[in-house]
Amino acid sequence: MSRIKIATAAYPPAFLPDWATYESRITAWVEEAAGQGAQLLVFPEYAALELASLAGVEVSSDRDGALRAASDRMPEACALHARLAQEHGVYILMGSGPVDVDGVYVNRAHFVAPSGAIDHQDKQIMTRFEREDWGIAGGGPLKLFDTALGKISVLICYDSEFPFLGRALAEAELLLIPSVTEALAGHTRVRIGARARALESQCVTIMSSLINGHPDLYGIEEGTGRGGVFGPPDTGFPEDGIIASGGLNHAGWTYATIDRAAIAHVRADGVVLNRRHWDEQVPRDGAITNVALR
Repeated sequence: MSRIKIATAAYPPAFLPDWATYESRITAWVEEAAGQGAQLLVFPEYAALELASLAGVEVSSDRDGALRAASDRMPEACALHARLAQEHGVYILMGSGPVDVDGVYVNRAHFVAPSGAIDHQDKQIMTRFEREDWGIAGGGPLKLFDTALGKISVLICYDSEFPFLGRALAEAELLLIPSVTEALAGHTRVRIGARARALESQCVTIMSSLINGHPDLYGIEEGTGRGGVFGPPDTGFPEDGIIASGGLNHAGWTYATIDRAAIAHVRADGVVLNRRHWDEQVPRDGAITNVALR
């Protein structure tokens, strides 16, 4: 399959009165994207924290309570997304959320196939808020998913700002970057990271954002962002590398159609070959020439 239609979300979390509201909400989002022909749907980081609201405001607005309540609901959320993926024949990167792994919370994004099969990617490097206030830890290894849409990997938010993580996933044709950032500065950092990873690996990066937030949902009280799809500014891609970009803090899907053949071509015969030439930047520690120039 060469041409792929992607939907990436700018998703505002909601305070949920009951499970039926969550089910209806997620169903409507998936149905809208699938109805537009999207084959891959990308929800943002920590969108699953809205599940904590099902336990009531005293729980959802408390750090430990929100982590526990969201983690407890994750199996039900996975089952819902698996059913929707099967019904609509789509891949879905679920909104990530806290998952209790042997008494330690990780930030986990589940990836669902049209067959209903589910795997996951854990965030690798924690932000200061996650490590200093939440106590969330880095999770399991980076993964390369071999799918009917090509090779796909995930870097969750802050992870996208680290080039060696991106390089470890250099075989991926599509790199999914779910994010949540309170301020425009944070959104800009992740967006720059997403665009840099597209340049380095000559791939397409797909950024989703949690927006607006909710005052009764601990950790996601605020959110600034938009959907974005980026490629290398080279042959077969826009000159600025921006394939698609949603409006800032405008809720909804941002769509883009990607041609895997364009990725293969730019990697083989681009104007520049960043991916191939990566190893030429061998470590230069101890090999710097100090020059006094006054």
